[in-house]
Amino acid sequence: MNKSRIMLTVNGQNIEFDAEPRKLLSDALREDCRLTGTHVGCEHGVCGACTVLVDGRPQRACLSFAIQMEGHEVTTIEAIGSPTGFSILQEAMHVAHGLQCGFCTPGIVMTFEAFLREHPDPSEADIREALSGNLCRCTGYQNIVKAIVDAAQRMKGAGCVPLDTALAKEACPHAVAGRPNPIPEGEGVNPTRQNFEQALKP
Repeated sequence: MNKSRIMLTVNGQNIEFDAEPRKLLSDALREDCRLTGTHVGCEHGVCGACTVLVDGRPQRACLSFAIQMEGHEVTTIEAIGSPTGFSILQEAMHVAHGLQCGFCTPGIVMTFEAFLREHPDPSEADIREALSGNLCRCTGYQNIVKAIVDAAQRMKGAGCVPLDTALAKEACPHAVAGRPNPIPEGEGVNPTRQNFEQALKP
């Protein structure tokens, strides 16, 4: 298959490379942009490990072609926090031990950096519902929920406000606005998703 010249705007920088039109955004970020913080798990849009922000909204990078992202702003985990410190959410995850192996962590952070801008005062039930789009095989989720609750309180106290796009991060440097996209599922109940949501219940 012939390759096309693709230009992506990732974390505020324009990156050009040649790739086949069928190349997934997740692969392009890792291989062509050298941004390996976006992890690839199921490659079916279920696990949430590859979540990035597209124009401020969480999106599964494994379900999008790189060429489709031309003209859009893509934000990856590398843009969260700063070279000298964590974002409020990252710090809360660290303090609450909301991770173990860390494979799922970038996707969770990207999901909730956006979620907490649109839902600054979420209930624990809201958090658990949003978290149902991210699979974690290590933690049992309790410390992740605890970290997000703490981050929500701290971000609200810090005066972080909803943002329209990833380009407006100056208003609050920790995240951008958005909300999780629904997980695509086939007909009937997805047993993996059903068991996962059961595990999230208090």
